Amino acid sequence: MIDPTWTAFHALPRAHGGPLGSGRLRHEPADFEVEEVLGFPPDGEGDHLLLWVRKTDQNTEWVAGRLAEAARVAQKDLGYAGLKDRHAVTSQWFSLPRPRDCEPDWSALAAAGVEVLEVHPHRRKLRRGTLAGNRFRIRVRDWAVDPDTLAGRIAVIRAAGVPNYFGEQRFGRNGANLARADALFHGAIRRPSRHQQGLWLSAARSQVFNQVLAERVERGDWDRPLPGDCLNLDGSHSWFPAPDIDDGLSGRTTRLDLHPTGPLWGRGDPPTQGQVRALEDAAAARFPGWPAGLARFGLEQERRALRLPVRDLAWALAEGSFELRFQLPAGAYATAVLRELVDWETGAAED
Repeated sequence: MIDPTWTAFHALPRAHGGPLGSGRLRHEPADFEVEEVLGFPPDGEGDHLLLWVRKTDQNTEWVAGRLAEAARVAQKDLGYAGLKDRHAVTSQWFSLPRPRDCEPDWSALAAAGVEVLEVHPHRRKLRRGTLAGNRFRIRVRDWAVDPDTLAGRIAVIRAAGVPNYFGEQRFGRNGANLARADALFHGAIRRPSRHQQGLWLSAARSQVFNQVLAERVERGDWDRPLPGDCLNLDGSHSWFPAPDIDDGLSGRTTRLDLHPTGPLWGRGDPPTQGQVRALEDAAAARFPGWPAGLARFGLEQERRALRLPVRDLAWALAEGSFELRFQLPAGAYATAVLRELVDWETGAAED
């Protein structure tokens, strides 16, 4: 059943015009490569190990379980910074308590598509969210477009970024996580597991954010500050209220140093003012019971940048396909970049 509160990812408004063509994504795992950027080096000493792991067509939690088994440690003691795509070739860091005897034979995991490429001593467990970003190499097959047209769109994305939508995997198949969140808020589901509840609450917050962003994309002001906005400092989680907008703030926003933000709903009122606050309140009101529900479950008001800068964006054409390379900050979705270029079908079902 498709949840009526969910807007399909491909139907969200685009900022830079319609897709330039259509193609096939994830025909094979190697068409979608992700490399985690941790943002700090291994300590070189300590009671933990950092493992640099490449996995193929496996999800992060499953790999964590296999690593824990091989090291004979509890899975709760194994850490990783973020979840990575299953239908892909992804490289990421894991941590685990340092074995007291000999190091496990990691080579036994290779048959399951798991390769331990590096092992380093480290002082602490790796926590969720402690990464700087991800590098992507993505191939889209069965697609042809005029190179000059593609180069023009790429130049626009380099200069202006793209709308920082949450991707469709956040919401479950056909928005199922939103339907469950709605049932949770209205008392139809009681005592879900902590993991399930977290997924559903995150999906609901993400949907309200996407609604705000979609309306600002339609208005044409998603990438410029308005009086009453809260502005994010690029590359950080820091933001500040901007009741008035001067040339300095406008110039910094044009240079991608500052970004307008949208709400991640929780307890209290959004810190925005004026027309921005009115737009956010109206967007949240489209989901009856959700703002109060998110507050009741203990989430706090937070902010997320409406705009996503795309760093080190490069591209290459081959016969019948093209390849993109770029880097995004943690929490951003590669499909938010792709959707400004192409419509796609997937060669494998998405998580």
